Amino acid sequence: MVSGNPYDLLADRLESISTQIREIEAEARKVLYENNDDAGYKELMRRKAMVLAGLYDEVEPLAESVKNEFKERLERFSLSASQSLEVGSVFFMSALLYPDDYKDGDPNDLELFVTKVRAVSGR
Repeated sequence: MVSGNPYDLLADRLESISTQIREIEAEARKVLYENNDDAGYKELMRRKAMVLAGLYDEVEPLAESVKNEFKERLERFSLSASQSLEVGSVFFMSALLYPDDYKDGDPNDLELFVTKVRAVSGR
């Protein structure tokens, strides 16, 4: 079902980006743990950070009609990723979206944000 609700449109796009990030992370784990390829892992973490750094610019047209607090959160996702790229820290890049108390299998911060946006949309 296609909706004109700005929250639905934003949540749909964010969900797609979130899936893309999970796929990059899965590939990165495989590259690191199965292939022992540190350089490949670093490149995939860089790709993850690049996707997140561009997040706000990509969804900004969809975010024009949503609450300012949502726009601010989107900007923080992008800012953190940009900072990780500036310092070049693979650890920082890998930790993007994951709080200190994260448990494997839990939703990451972007997935939780999508849930929050969907709740506002009523869907």
